[in-house]
Amino acid sequence: MLSNIRVVLINTFHPGNIGAAARAMKNMGLTNLYLVEPREFPSEEADSRSAGAKDLLENAIVVNTLEEAISDCQLVIGTSARTKRTFDLPLLDARKGAERIVGEAKQGNIALVFGRETMGLHNEELQQCNFHVYIPANPEYPVLNVSQAIQLLCYEVYVASENKTNTEQESEYPRHKEMALFYEHLEKVLRLTNFIIPNHEGKVVDKLRRFFNRSRPERTELNMLRGILKSVEETVEKLEKK
Repeated sequence: MLSNIRVVLINTFHPGNIGAAARAMKNMGLTNLYLVEPREFPSEEADSRSAGAKDLLENAIVVNTLEEAISDCQLVIGTSARTKRTFDLPLLDARKGAERIVGEAKQGNIALVFGRETMGLHNEELQQCNFHVYIPANPEYPVLNVSQAIQLLCYEVYVASENKTNTEQESEYPRHKEMALFYEHLEKVLRLTNFIIPNHEGKVVDKLRRFFNRSRPERTELNMLRGILKSVEETVEKLEKK
């Protein structure tokens, strides 16, 4: 179960935090570390801070974009100290987030995404997530060091995995790359039918992306939606030929 869960760090500035993250993960039985454009890696400081978890650093996967890190994931959870964003996602505290992760982990890959030390995740990165998880803390000073946040969330995941009463999710969800193809198809059809007007586009696509990320269609439902879009395309093409 835990082998399907990955921790994704975006643009980490201090290499020591990468090492500390590896140590925190290994403490709690997690082994998959993805690094999106780290400022410095490999690093002696990261190796030193990892203690006995250097093997996680040696096997860490370094990519250029968040999309690469989560393309094969069916569930993506973004972390943040802020509970209010421009693009609000369904909000889970650390414990409920861990239960959600463990509940789906046997079915496919799950990503737990952490942002930069200074500013966390950008809104466009949170838009690629299905849920937003936070760690309840003193409202006057809720900000944690990223490695501390990783330790706490990995702990909650481990506890949830040990909870024998945890109920597993049975629905099969599409991977992130399948949803990305759906969004491309949806935008194409919306433009084809003039639902999106070039000079007055607004934020239609962004809002629809947020809606589907929040509602999380199952794989069979997504196939139906793709079929509907294809039917609309074919109908428009027939009308244009008349």
